[in-house]
Amino acid sequence: MRFSPRAHRFAESPVLKLRLPAWRSRLIGLLILFGFGVLIVRAFYLQMLNDEFLQGKGESRYRRDLQINALRGRIADRNGDILAISTPMKSIWAVPAEAKLSPQQTKQLASLLEMKPADLKKKLASEKSFVFLQRQLPPEIGERVAALGLPGIGQDQEYRRYYPAGEMTAHIVGFTGVDDKGLEGVELAFQDQLIGRAGSRSVIRDRRGQIIEDVGSIKPPQDGSDIRLALDSKIQYLAYSQLKQAVTEHKAKAGGAVVIDTRTGEILALANWPTYNPNNRARLSGAQLRNRALTDTYEPGSVMKPFPIALAMDHGKVNFNTVINCAPGRMKIGPATISDAHPHGDLTVAQVIQKSSNIGTAKIAAMLSPRQMWEMFNTVGFGRTPQLGFPGEVSGRLRPWKQWRPVEQATMSYGHGISVSLMQMARAYTVFARDGELIPLALTKSEDVDATPEGTQSIFTPKTARAVRTMLEMAVQSGGTARKAQVAGYRVAGKTGTAYKIEGGQYVKKYIASFVGFAPVSNPRLVVAVMIDEPGAGRYYGGDVAGPVFSGIMGSALRTLGVPPDAPLGTPEKPVLRTAGVEKSNTPVRVAGRSGKNISSPAKESL
Repeated sequence: MRFSPRAHRFAESPVLKLRLPAWRSRLIGLLILFGFGVLIVRAFYLQMLNDEFLQGKGESRYRRDLQINALRGRIADRNGDILAISTPMKSIWAVPAEAKLSPQQTKQLASLLEMKPADLKKKLASEKSFVFLQRQLPPEIGERVAALGLPGIGQDQEYRRYYPAGEMTAHIVGFTGVDDKGLEGVELAFQDQLIGRAGSRSVIRDRRGQIIEDVGSIKPPQDGSDIRLALDSKIQYLAYSQLKQAVTEHKAKAGGAVVIDTRTGEILALANWPTYNPNNRARLSGAQLRNRALTDTYEPGSVMKPFPIALAMDHGKVNFNTVINCAPGRMKIGPATISDAHPHGDLTVAQVIQKSSNIGTAKIAAMLSPRQMWEMFNTVGFGRTPQLGFPGEVSGRLRPWKQWRPVEQATMSYGHGISVSLMQMARAYTVFARDGELIPLALTKSEDVDATPEGTQSIFTPKTARAVRTMLEMAVQSGGTARKAQVAGYRVAGKTGTAYKIEGGQYVKKYIASFVGFAPVSNPRLVVAVMIDEPGAGRYYGGDVAGPVFSGIMGSALRTLGVPPDAPLGTPEKPVLRTAGVEKSNTPVRVAGRSGKNISSPAKESL
């Protein structure tokens, strides 16, 4: 069969004869034109009117904003001696996706960073976009790393804190972490002032992470402010060395010492043992870190006795020469019995302090209401934090007066059933050194030493404070409990404390020996408080253990400050019974009291 084009007319196919409507093709053409228009407008918008987005996406491939760390402020003592300063260091980092190192390069880098090659490989295999390999390295190590020219390996400058005084000032200065943020002590308390504000700069980096160009504006960092502490490094060293020697000699668990300037409330020294080296904290323990003078509490024992006695004198209940019957050395209060370490007969109020009689103090406290005693304790600062802003400072324990039983009021009068920190006790004794005034404490140097510190409170009358001051001087002289606290050339006043410790809610045969006092008595300049925890070399009384530490610190500190002596050297000591400003009585006033027989005390006598 012959093929003929005319036999098959494709144009005449019934399907091809179907025609689309004209409006449909026009609509499609318009939609295509509209799409092109949108793309043109969008392209114009992105490239001409708002090019930040695409520019940012492009720059993110090669441009980086680097932080410029601010220099942390220095910490200095009151004389300008540096206690903490920042030194420049290098941090080595890597971009794992780009850090393709040969085995030889890995070995070289690991050697410089003092890492094991396996550990380095593990970090470089990380899925993170950025990892630190080693931080706070000496600048010379950073230079040697840079000289290798390794891909994906870079470095930044940072700072490391250095503490010239080391362990001597560790508990008050504290330390910073690897990010230069304060973690303890003044470094933490004054973090906002010391830290400053970081700056920044924009740079272009190549594929190896190396900076090849600085671009954009540089925001300069604002360095932190320097802090001038009230601390005196010389007095701090005296307190530290004397405390360390005493803890070692008496085989004690720990100890603390505080020195306060009575004119300004400035803390001139704060020492603890055990301590630590803030420049090398590889092997730290909780015992080393504890700032015991501020964070630990203890039952103070007899150092508490002057306060209820001063309150009773202020209320006219007793005077300097009022006689208290303390025989036969034991007294029953309800089912409980309190006792003296050594039986006494009749004692004047002054001798109650001098001989450290629990019986006499308890009888004087019984003349006061629980509320009166509680309000006085609270006003003096017991049961409240010292408000230094120092991390970890504690309030101690002072139960509400409504819960006091008679025996509890008696035991609290001589320092049992109440807990305090060494700092609280040191501050409280400023009321006797300042004629009845309680001053706030200060960590930083005061600009005006002659002005009365803001927030000073009047607790006792000047007459009462001077009378108690005389009693405390008698406690350090012949017949008192603290002859070892005497300081050659200076009149000293103070009180010993020896108390059982509490473990598991029960008194145990472990002791806290303490002494708090001030000098010179004629014009008090310093208050020194000493606490020795668990002396274990056979002696545990405050006068034997803490008294000599007080003497060593106080004598050297007064001479360091150039305070003139107020007592001749080598003069035989004589008990002071009456001095100017102390109320005299021609006829002793006798206060009778009950006493028990053949009964034992459940708690340790405090001396």
